[in-house]
Amino acid sequence: MKNCIIIHGTEGHPEENWFPWLKEQMKKYGYLVITLQFPTPEKQNPEAWLKVFKKYEQLLNRDTILIGSAGVKPIKYYEIDRPFVQDPFNWEKIRDSSEHFLVFHSEDDPLICIGNGEKIAGELGADLIRLKDAGHFNSKAGYKKFELLLEKLKPIL
Repeated sequence: MKNCIIIHGTEGHPEENWFPWLKEQMKKYGYLVITLQFPTPEKQNPEAWLKVFKKYEQLLNRDTILIGSAGVKPIKYYEIDRPFVQDPFNWEKIRDSSEHFLVFHSEDDPLICIGNGEKIAGELGADLIRLKDAGHFNSKAGYKKFELLLEKLKPIL
């Protein structure tokens, strides 16, 4: 089954920013789309998020597309450059679990420095797609749609 799981960022929710738009676009390509709601900001910790995610793990297969917003912690990093998860990832296992990775980062993100995007892209063996004037890729930065993301996904849909 083709499915897509969209994961909001720190202090976020599934109906914000470009998530509803992308959900509708992915449905047009025949995907079952799940937008998860994680505990935030209280009880925001890896264990609480994994408890929510575990309910959907049966959907994970080689055709699953995982999409995470800035601050998303399945591909850990920093919320305002502060660790959410202390343990390092098994990057080799992550790389071996997927054929495709896309990493986007805005050069003017006010919350997460470009070095974090560079680190994640490097660990995944992916190109970093740098954008100018995209802020934090949220509604405040004008992101009600994320057309470049969809364009980059199309070859693998």
